[in-house]
Amino acid sequence: MIETIEFSAVVASSIFGVLLAARKEMDAVGIITVALAVAFGGGTLRDLFLDRTPLFWIANQHYTVIVFTIALAGSLFPRALIRLERYLAIPDALGMGLFAVVGASYSLDAGTSFFLAAILGTVTGTFGSVIGDVLCNEIPSLFRPAPLCATCAFTGAWLYLLCRAIGVDGDLALMAGVAATAAFRLAALRWNIHLPSTAERIKASEPKIDETGKNG
Repeated sequence: MIETIEFSAVVASSIFGVLLAARKEMDAVGIITVALAVAFGGGTLRDLFLDRTPLFWIANQHYTVIVFTIALAGSLFPRALIRLERYLAIPDALGMGLFAVVGASYSLDAGTSFFLAAILGTVTGTFGSVIGDVLCNEIPSLFRPAPLCATCAFTGAWLYLLCRAIGVDGDLALMAGVAATAAFRLAALRWNIHLPSTAERIKASEPKIDETGKNG
């Protein structure tokens, strides 16, 4: 089951990377580069932290072929990309959820604590999009007031880990973690749920002044 989820995560994340690059009007090389970075970035960082060799996309070399094919197809059919751009949130949320539980599972199996497994699950689920944003010359949404990202992955990873801790069937635990992360992310995107920025917190803490100039 974990292999199927990882494969699905690679596919979903590569589609997200293609749409992200297309929105920036990149050429074929740019689209392929962003797709590869988004699909493999988070998992590569996780494997480096866990000292897992070979890296997951080298151990499964067909992943690279799949991502390259998806990116190439996207660059050859730009009109289709324009039509699909409105659905950008779907591969974003799915890729995040799938990779978050994969990262948490691999980390726990490597002997980490539950907390570190949740952290590395979050890294796996989010840092591909961070690299994608950087390549697209944007401040990563993870680091600015934007719909919740890391919080969604962290929550889903913890749900998966708690399910494992109480003896829930492994496949059911994986699906619960994926569903929770994806649903949380889609809700955050739909209703713009985000953490307050420093500026927003400072503004909220300032005393209000009414029209007469008195503190209210």
